[in-house]
Amino acid sequence: MSKQMSHLDHISSTPGKFKMEKSPYIQNRLRWHSSPAKLTFWSFIFLGLILIFFFRSPSSNPLPQDPSRRSLRAYNWGGPAWEKRVRYSARVRSRNGVSVLVTGASGFVGTHVSAALKRRGDGVLGLDNFNDYYDPSLKRARQSLLERSGVFIVEGDINDLALLRKLFEVVAFTHVMHLAAQAGVRYAMENPGSYVHSNIAGLVSLLEACKSANPQPAIVWASSSSVYGLNNKVPFSERDRTDRPASLYAATKKAGEEIAHTYNHIYGLSLTGLRFFTVYGPWGRPDMAYFFFTRDILKGKSIPIFEAANHGTVARDFTYIDDIVKGCLAALDTAEKSTGSGGKKKGPAQLRLYNLGNTSPVPVSDLVSILEKLLKVNAKRKIMKLPRNGDVQFTHANISLAQRELGYKPSTDLQTGLKKFVRWYLSYYSGGKKATG
Repeated sequence: MSKQMSHLDHISSTPGKFKMEKSPYIQNRLRWHSSPAKLTFWSFIFLGLILIFFFRSPSSNPLPQDPSRRSLRAYNWGGPAWEKRVRYSARVRSRNGVSVLVTGASGFVGTHVSAALKRRGDGVLGLDNFNDYYDPSLKRARQSLLERSGVFIVEGDINDLALLRKLFEVVAFTHVMHLAAQAGVRYAMENPGSYVHSNIAGLVSLLEACKSANPQPAIVWASSSSVYGLNNKVPFSERDRTDRPASLYAATKKAGEEIAHTYNHIYGLSLTGLRFFTVYGPWGRPDMAYFFFTRDILKGKSIPIFEAANHGTVARDFTYIDDIVKGCLAALDTAEKSTGSGGKKKGPAQLRLYNLGNTSPVPVSDLVSILEKLLKVNAKRKIMKLPRNGDVQFTHANISLAQRELGYKPSTDLQTGLKKFVRWYLSYYSGGKKATG
């Protein structure tokens, strides 16, 4: 198990803070040029979703109940010993360090970001509800990794406003890295309520706690490349239209961007949204194609290779986790302070939105070919039509804005990144462990 737990100790993520010269681009950051009518439309959308899923009576609710995702479980928190652990984990240990609350800390990106922050001396406190969207044992293994490096993960739900307020009472966080979310495009067809609960109501709960905190923290949060939806213009730019989502997951992330705009405008919260493009790597999510392709190739099972209409190629802008971590830390390091106090705005606050991708889309069939070589096993490919379940034909990030303002420069190609993933996978699932699914 020592091999399994040592991977994050050697991640080549940013060791120190990004230092930047002020430039015209910094002074003129991207703003959403939304009309009042558009903002009102999206406000009604997300408020309507919340009302539909959370305020109708149980007898009129046709959706299957899922207590782990639709409502708050009973979590044990509070007390002197608990507060001591919270303070110790969040204590800054470097001269210019910051204190960061990382939500979704036992998730794929959350674990890597938390480890990188801790390594450079920042104070880090995690928050996660350890739900069972995928195998919770993988999340617990990530938790063990972080505990070894001194990161305490509070077990709780981002919709628990009392817990959030308590955390801000115990620690004056300078920053929040909000990575907690209900992920996955296809699962939204099975459990739509979980997406509203986590991605909309959860975001509102977090922002409510942040607006009332004194001082207000600067917030960096995970949006998604899925917001580009049915957009045919490539590469995807932050200025492109995002009003045609192809999935409920994408719709909730788009709603999140409008909610962020609202809290920035009314309460002076500093908010930076990051649109991630198909993140992969060690300790990844089992529901991602590269992960379950690896599992099924090794098991001799057939794997689905989707193709679009007229035998069109399906491609993704695969982005290695180390590159994503560097982008996240750069966003934190360039985030300006929120301008509100006591829930009241004192002046204009920073509002930003960036693509974090690799800019080199790769056909999914090429991904499978790389895995075959690394695993030394031929895949049983099953060519299938791209289903109408929220998947899109391609993703391709224009990262010029992130390059200019964050110094973001992805450096890991798919061959190199998958090699690192396969090495981790074979180590983690050896010794009696079984692949999830």
